[in-house]
Amino acid sequence: MLLLIQNGTVINPADQTETAADVLVEDGIIKKIAPKQKVKADRVVDAEGCYVMPGFIDMHVHLRDPGQEHKETVETGARAAAHGGFTTIVAMPNTKPVVDNADVVNYVHNKAKDMRLVNILQTGAITKGQRGEELSDIEAMVEAGIPALSEDGKTVMNAQLYREAMTLAVKYDIPMLAHCEDANMVRKGVVNADKAMKKMGFAGIANVVEDVIVARDIMLAKDTGAALHLCHCSTKDSVWMIEAAKKKGIRVTAEVCPHHFALTSSDIPGDDANYKMNPPLRTKEDMEALREGLKADIIDVIATDHAPHTPIEKGVGIKKAPFGIVGLETAAAVTMTELVEKGYLTIVQMAEKMSYNPAKILGLDKGVVEEGKIADLVVFNPKKEYVIDPDKFCSKGRNTPFVGKRVRGMVMATIVNGRVIFERT
Repeated sequence: MLLLIQNGTVINPADQTETAADVLVEDGIIKKIAPKQKVKADRVVDAEGCYVMPGFIDMHVHLRDPGQEHKETVETGARAAAHGGFTTIVAMPNTKPVVDNADVVNYVHNKAKDMRLVNILQTGAITKGQRGEELSDIEAMVEAGIPALSEDGKTVMNAQLYREAMTLAVKYDIPMLAHCEDANMVRKGVVNADKAMKKMGFAGIANVVEDVIVARDIMLAKDTGAALHLCHCSTKDSVWMIEAAKKKGIRVTAEVCPHHFALTSSDIPGDDANYKMNPPLRTKEDMEALREGLKADIIDVIATDHAPHTPIEKGVGIKKAPFGIVGLETAAAVTMTELVEKGYLTIVQMAEKMSYNPAKILGLDKGVVEEGKIADLVVFNPKKEYVIDPDKFCSKGRNTPFVGKRVRGMVMATIVNGRVIFERT
């Protein structure tokens, strides 16, 4: 099958180029990139006024499947990903049952293959049941195809056990995706620890809750040689420690979520649990440090931490509601609006942080737009303005703080393995 994407501007972060060209895809592989190709294709996608970018790769997604399909399923999560321009997503293991064995890994991978939508990679939990007491069957999960290890939603507080897991991650050449949160210091915190939140009557989660584990995990990575990827960084000192670690040659990478570079605790309008996530929205000083960290390439990745919950669960107020918001369908537009339009990132840097760098960290031959490579692509209109409306989401989750936000940047088409799996009409 021949697919022609014409009239667009090709963004290739691998060589830092922006090129006006058509992209010809044959049987799932990019065959030719050149201007004004005159080919009789089976399907044509008009990318006039749009960027043709490598498909976005989200390193941090909660699909809730198995066990909590009332919140999300592999299928609804995959459709949400396609709607948001993501061609590959990495699912976290805190499902019911926990993904701590090969059978659950195979369940998710097989379900994803049967749907033939986006590529879904299932991570494996570091400890059995995520209880932090005994390592999971890591070898069997590696054989089943996990791309990484993570205890996301929790931190393995036993440093020696975590060190042993890092040693196995080195052996199997997979990264550790770290949720950095000292469980002993969280207590009953639900938002950032600052004066405004205290005035509202909410218990706070201090920056040090994150920073202590960031420091610990960096030192363990230095000791073991493991590839450490720090999830959903939210504090200014996290950025400082990541920069210092990189200068020392420690194998550390990091991600920031759109809500952390777009919002602060002062944006919380009241007792609205759609603003409750973990880590919480921080101060303006933290937000600016995250933006500058992305700009300076200290922070490598933009990921969503997509975490769907039902309206009933989120409707009980900040104190009682679960942590988490959805993000697959808003990430690209919020990134364009808050970072590219405001001069923090170029469009090439956006592609780096949403495609190229995640692919490198995960060891995937993706994240580029080059001849001979798999055609995982997104057609993205950087000028299209709209208002975020959760009722139009493909995800089951509607829990977003961005409802009603006017943004610029719309996904027009998502292409996986040369197949158009989403196109806006």
